[in-house]
Amino acid sequence: MQFFKGVEMDKKIKGAIFDMDGLMLDTEKLFLRFWKESAAEYGYNMTDENVFSIRSLSRKYAVPLLKELFGEEFPFNEVRSRRISLMNEYIDKYGFEVKKGLFEILDYLSDNNYKIAVATATARERAEEYLKKINAYEYFDAVICGDMVKNGKPDPDIYITASEKLGLSPRECTAFEDSPNGIKSAYSAGCHVIMIPDLTQPDDEIKPLLSGIYESLDKAVEFFEKQVNICP
Repeated sequence: MQFFKGVEMDKKIKGAIFDMDGLMLDTEKLFLRFWKESAAEYGYNMTDENVFSIRSLSRKYAVPLLKELFGEEFPFNEVRSRRISLMNEYIDKYGFEVKKGLFEILDYLSDNNYKIAVATATARERAEEYLKKINAYEYFDAVICGDMVKNGKPDPDIYITASEKLGLSPRECTAFEDSPNGIKSAYSAGCHVIMIPDLTQPDDEIKPLLSGIYESLDKAVEFFEKQVNICP
């Protein structure tokens, strides 16, 4: 599947900002598994839909949402800490897969002098560890993480900060995302948003926010090639 929507641009796209989990790394399936396992250890039946609702969601939004779903007594901090522990143990033992087309698009962007950043909800230490583990860290001019901004996704702060670190405005940046909360963050910041679906497909609420939908990252090279013809 691929989709392209021509967008009127006041400025030429000069940068690309990437989410990490589920977009560059095939780790969202691990979040799904271990949120459910961790919650079960504490006696809660967390469904796939419950986990999908908190993907890329900052703590200030995730806590009240889960307490609304499971009751005020839901031990968010304990369940989250256990999820992190289970997931880290798994990754340390088995590793993780890189999403299809990652290095093809990073090479394209680098070869064509785009500035490149990461905007991820993952804490900085772990994000940098993952990026270095897959030999992708050196591609990025900036790595902005959830613990580096006041308000996480779906608020726009992380994408605004990432574009600033690149020395660009959000309107000069394309954002790559796989989750609705990340898409809302990038769109509200003013970026042109490309979705690479992972665990879920875009719904009627998300589609109007997107400049493109592609089945894999390498396919999204088309978006940048088309911009050459429609940008001033």
